[in-house]
Amino acid sequence: MSGARKMAIQHEKGAGMNLAALETLQATIRQRRAATTEKSYTRQLLEAGPKECAKKLGEEAVEVVVAALAEDDEALHNEAADLIYHLLVLLESRDTGLGPVLDVLATRHGISGLTEKASRNQP
Repeated sequence: MSGARKMAIQHEKGAGMNLAALETLQATIRQRRAATTEKSYTRQLLEAGPKECAKKLGEEAVEVVVAALAEDDEALHNEAADLIYHLLVLLESRDTGLGPVLDVLATRHGISGLTEKASRNQP
């Protein structure tokens, strides 16, 4: 893994989740493609295709917003974990993964969000 990709994800000191854990989760999701549908929720999502995976991701995003507005940290953490999982499932459903996303984040590292967003609107 490139140094830039490692820089793309930072976690709080002492946090239990790290980039290796995300990579492990991504690999598990990829392995679920071979599982039988009745035994794997992940497999069922992947079988439903990218549109259904995107719909589920949207539902999870709303749940994150609701938890954040309720100022319930435990619910926010749980919903954020669900959101990350469903994002990884969506990426897998499109035959891609976290790597290209981390590469994009790495290119944005050290650039003002306003500057980066403005650059996307340039012809």
